[in-house]
Amino acid sequence: MILGHFDLNLLATLAVLLQTRSVTGTARRLGLSQPTVSRSLAQLRRMLDDPLLVRTSTGMQRTPRADDLVVPVERWLASTTALLHPPRFDPATLDRCFRIASTDYGVLTVIAPALAAITAAAPGATIDIVPFSADMMHKLASGEIDLVITGLDPGPAVVHDRPLFTDSYACIMRADHALAGSAEPVGLDAFLEWPHVGIVVSDLAVDGVEVRLGARSTERRVTVRLPYFHAAPALIAESDVLMTLPTRAARRFAATHALALRPAPIEVDRLDYRLLWHERNAHDPAAMWLANLLALHCTSDP
Repeated sequence: MILGHFDLNLLATLAVLLQTRSVTGTARRLGLSQPTVSRSLAQLRRMLDDPLLVRTSTGMQRTPRADDLVVPVERWLASTTALLHPPRFDPATLDRCFRIASTDYGVLTVIAPALAAITAAAPGATIDIVPFSADMMHKLASGEIDLVITGLDPGPAVVHDRPLFTDSYACIMRADHALAGSAEPVGLDAFLEWPHVGIVVSDLAVDGVEVRLGARSTERRVTVRLPYFHAAPALIAESDVLMTLPTRAARRFAATHALALRPAPIEVDRLDYRLLWHERNAHDPAAMWLANLLALHCTSDP
């Protein structure tokens, strides 16, 4: 028999017929008319060349061929149901490692606030943080990474993104720096007079401040470049260098390391932070659960 010529709906009817051994009971369970089930049974008898159900003094009984079919037909029905109706997602049963591309700023503002909720809901889940790279969008499409947390323009290759928050920029400096002591934004000319610590994003070598300064970026004197900002306070405390970074991180560093903070020049535009994923993950309940949790718990202070 060629499967293409076989109506798979008949298998569903056969499964119930084998269970109930009753045309009437099968019709009731499937919500069909009795004549419809009788016609289906007749088709099945012709296709399988076996009566399947025979009338006896104790009611309809299965033939030996029908007995042999009970288990494989029930297995087919169960696997088909599971295929068409995936089981309900339960994070408590997750045993999976999620790979997320992020800077340390993304870890600080997005992953860290959500970590307690993630581990409470999915104790078997783990997270690997991977650095930004020039090919990370390709890795997102191939499934090597699940999500990207970024303030960079994602470009046309990304299918899905979710806004997380918008942040301003601030300058941190040693407490007795000449620019300290004011709550006003640093003027651009004054900003460019001092040496700077530059933060570059991994092997992309993107300095967000330089990008925002545009034509005047060549006037900025960068003394040290770092791919992360957690080591920078040690450089700032003993020198005249400025470091410009998103305000959420700047406030934390200023408080922790007794540094001064001022809003960055207004020419250094704001940062739109977002979560990226590829179409391949758009229907993955585990990845979307994680994305929703990260978005729900990310830092919300201005």
